[in-house]
Amino acid sequence: MKRVMVQYKVKADKAGENADYVRKVFAELKQNAPAGLRYATFLQADGVSFVHIASIETADGVNPLTESAAFKAFQTGIRDRCEVPPAAVEIEEVGSYGFWGS
Repeated sequence: MKRVMVQYKVKADKAGENADYVRKVFAELKQNAPAGLRYATFLQADGVSFVHIASIETADGVNPLTESAAFKAFQTGIRDRCEVPPAAVEIEEVGSYGFWGS
């Protein structure tokens, strides 16, 4: 299992566009229901900073997001939409309550 957090800040005029891309990713995920993925995206109070948290729980460790057309579209041009580019870090759970559905 691998857990990753990605943070970035979009340009103010790109926040709505970015949120639309994110919604399309979740719509596709809901339709396709890929196994082995838990994924959430959060918008911070400033309205331009996003945080994505993913738990990849596939047997082979392959991230189902890499197969998503909507996610590929989201990634296209992300750096151009950003004021602060995406920074990904692997995270390790110390404790949680109901967060991962367990």
